[in-house]
Amino acid sequence: MASSHAAAARRRRALGPAPSLTGPASDVHPVLRRASAPPAALELLAQARAGLDEAAHLDTSNERYATAHLAALRTAAAVLAARGRPELNPRRRQRIRSAWEVLPEIAPELTEWSALFASGAARRARAEAGIEGAATIRDADDLLRDVAMFLRLVERMLVLQPVLPQPRREAPDGD
Repeated sequence: MASSHAAAARRRRALGPAPSLTGPASDVHPVLRRASAPPAALELLAQARAGLDEAAHLDTSNERYATAHLAALRTAAAVLAARGRPELNPRRRQRIRSAWEVLPEIAPELTEWSALFASGAARRARAEAGIEGAATIRDADDLLRDVAMFLRLVERMLVLQPVLPQPRREAPDGD
């Protein structure tokens, strides 16, 4: 009886896996699994979350706006820390570039977010300088909502990355 089991196992290995009725095995959808982002990126996300919470409790609209914008900047920095690569072109490396300028190159899916926050950089500078009326209450509230959404999106992007299942390895023959 043992020999019939061994013969059946050899036949299964020779034929390969059973054909799928739904398509080839390469047509498998990614499964969400926890993937570890670099510690620096996780720390930046934690700082961004704390900054966003702080901004929500500040009194003046200028402080709220500047602190929320800083949280967005830290969120972008987390993406750059996780995905960024050193610039190979020496001419581009010498020039200082904004995170909002680099982010679309590293994560094209965040281009619109980058443009949104880049457009608020001058207002943030005025708000940090204490110029009265640099940011209205509505500006600060809108930015808080936008940064909260951006932060959640980046957290999902960096911490819950889809990972394809690894192909099964066949056990060596024990015959």
